[in-house]
Amino acid sequence: MSSTAVPRRRLLCGFLSATALLAAGCGQPGVVAKPPARSAEAPLALVYNGPQGCADCGPSVADLLRRAPQHYRVEYVGPGTGKPLTAAVLAEAQLYVQPGGGQDLDRTWRDLDESADAVRDWVRNGGNYLGLCFGGYLAGRDPGFGLLPGDAHGYAGTPGATVPDERDTVIEVNWRGKPRHMYFQDGPAFRLDEGSGATVLATYPNGAAAVVVAPYGKGRVGVSGPHPEADASWYDEEGLTNPDGVQPDLAYDLIQATVSR
Repeated sequence: MSSTAVPRRRLLCGFLSATALLAAGCGQPGVVAKPPARSAEAPLALVYNGPQGCADCGPSVADLLRRAPQHYRVEYVGPGTGKPLTAAVLAEAQLYVQPGGGQDLDRTWRDLDESADAVRDWVRNGGNYLGLCFGGYLAGRDPGFGLLPGDAHGYAGTPGATVPDERDTVIEVNWRGKPRHMYFQDGPAFRLDEGSGATVLATYPNGAAAVVVAPYGKGRVGVSGPHPEADASWYDEEGLTNPDGVQPDLAYDLIQATVSR
């Protein structure tokens, strides 16, 4: 893939051909990442920001996290950031965020696979994974981290879906019993195992799970098909309008639900 960034609308998530170099090494043999002990210092969030072709996906999430009620410290991980995704790096963090930006799930997973055990061990021991759009797909399996009690699948074009294809759009969801609107571009829905203990924060109009928080060992996994982190520039770039206004409250709700115990 050319190193030239491509418009965000084709890079938030989905399965079209592109290259994303997510590999960044793995933990030392026998090292199991555990979340740090709580302290008065602001919690650390790691955000993947490797060369995935979407220059602003990682920074959009980072800005949101810094402004969130938890006031996260943010560090980028991934190729080109100087900080690989390893057990030792994860051990310092409360939250790991896999943002949108990938286009080819299989290719991306081949690059990320070396870090998968470190991520799974870290979440199992109390860490928190937040996957947005493509990061939601990666929380599933075949391929993926396998963190969900179920799996992720494409929403667009499925029976009863209000979005027929991979277009950028604004989608209505039912969030905690109330209608809300969110930025959407070919994000996943989630099939959950019965009795999984997962909490569905939001559903699509056809009833499919759109935003989910679930336990994984001692840790938590939060995933969203739509983009709660999208700021006004995302809508402006595509000529879209959110009837609710562009607000961060849904993103903050998802973050809090993911890290709460």
